[in-house]
Amino acid sequence: MSTFADIAVALVALLHLYFLVLEMFLWDKPLGLRTFRHTPEYAASTRVLAANQGLYNGFLAAGLLWGLLGAGRAVEVFFLACVLVAGLYGAATASRKILWFQAAPAAVALTLVLVNGGLR
Repeated sequence: MSTFADIAVALVALLHLYFLVLEMFLWDKPLGLRTFRHTPEYAASTRVLAANQGLYNGFLAAGLLWGLLGAGRAVEVFFLACVLVAGLYGAATASRKILWFQAAPAAVALTLVLVNGGLR
């Protein structure tokens, strides 16, 4: 069962690497415009803010990978909790879709990690 927890943590990390790419490099490109349903004008005026947001998503991914690569379950729990809180906040303030694409995967991974040894 610990393998499932590791896979779930890795998937959340990969999601956040994808968010990093979308927000830092593709925000004002066709894929970014379609994904976020922005106009080119809006994307141009918010590009720097999106890049900053993408950088933070990269930090979350790095923390999750750090946990997987040996820092331990406590690090995974911390970063998954951060992702979950960010996802809940984003769902409440920006878009309900964030609940399903960010918060739900983090909640599943966090549950699997806690069920499989928690903070050891």
